[in-house]
Amino acid sequence: MAFHPRFILILSAVMTVFASLTFFIGWNATQWMDAAHLSYDAGWFWTVLYVVAFSYILGRVPLPKAFRPLGRLIKVIGSYYIFLFEIGFILCLIADIGGAATKLAGGNLDAYAEIAGYVVIAIVIGMFALGTRNGLSPIVRRYELDIDKEGGIASTWTIVVASDIHLGNVIGNRHLRKLVKRVEAIKPDLVLLPGDVIDDSIEPFLRNEMSKTLGLLKARYGVYAVLGNHEYYGGHIPQYIEEMRKVGIRVMQDETVEIAGSLYIVGRKDKTAEASALGGRLPVSGLVEGLDLAKPVIMMDHQPTKFQQAADAGVDLMLSGHTHRGQFAPNHWITKRIFELDWGYMRKNAMHVIVSSGFGLWGPPIRIASRSEIIHVTLKFK
Repeated sequence: MAFHPRFILILSAVMTVFASLTFFIGWNATQWMDAAHLSYDAGWFWTVLYVVAFSYILGRVPLPKAFRPLGRLIKVIGSYYIFLFEIGFILCLIADIGGAATKLAGGNLDAYAEIAGYVVIAIVIGMFALGTRNGLSPIVRRYELDIDKEGGIASTWTIVVASDIHLGNVIGNRHLRKLVKRVEAIKPDLVLLPGDVIDDSIEPFLRNEMSKTLGLLKARYGVYAVLGNHEYYGGHIPQYIEEMRKVGIRVMQDETVEIAGSLYIVGRKDKTAEASALGGRLPVSGLVEGLDLAKPVIMMDHQPTKFQQAADAGVDLMLSGHTHRGQFAPNHWITKRIFELDWGYMRKNAMHVIVSSGFGLWGPPIRIASRSEIIHVTLKFK
């Protein structure tokens, strides 16, 4: 596959910055080990550091079947480094500022470096423990919403929403069974999965038969999903859709379905599909054209964009994910500025909007300043 020169240039720049910041973290580590009088081999230290730093990429290299478990292990190790890289850079930067202040004050730099190193290690361990708990112990967030339309066969509908499950080598059946258990307890009318059910590669999804666990999700009027950007990245969409169909889950691609003659589910293709090579996607107005807008309209759109267009088209409830609320701080400051709503609830004219931080995780199974969540929506109609 040929890559555009601009893509190669951008990727090279990103990798250079990443390697430089990894060097900064490694240099700080050597300063601490020297101050603490810990012996190490510099050659081995830097080799191991850079292998770990790039292992998330190395783990994606195709390997012979006998070596694939090693490739999966390398990828998992690399996913944890994503967290260590970000938090390590921030903490090292703070420690270096403190070191500069100590030097200006005439203090003992070696003593400061030794103490600061132990403090940084303690903080990382604490954040690792807290982040693992936040990531792997999902909570249920409840919303009660009023819609000024008839609810058809019922005046109240219960919907469970789980976005961004990211099933793969890190998140698998064990985490997925937590969702199944919560859904069984809620007994919803609908279960909706707004994209990124799988994490790029379909291989672990097939190998571990995760579709069978997904098939345990039951709702009175069915389980529906849409595609997210990661399903497009993986490039096995027809196979994924067929696996979901076998277990009774319908993956919607710019489609609408009427539920029990009472309300509509609209499932949009992901924004990634707007690229001409992927066939584009319909505008919301085109999707709802011909629907009886006296009935409630619930739309799944993986990425939380174009709220106004959806509201103008007559959508009553828009459900999205994608942002993970940054997954770990301070990334949520960035997502908050990129998206009109990066997490939680808002009202856009008459339309309700809910953006979930996601049930699963991308990269390491760690969350700081966010939680893995299941959304429990109670819709009340006239």
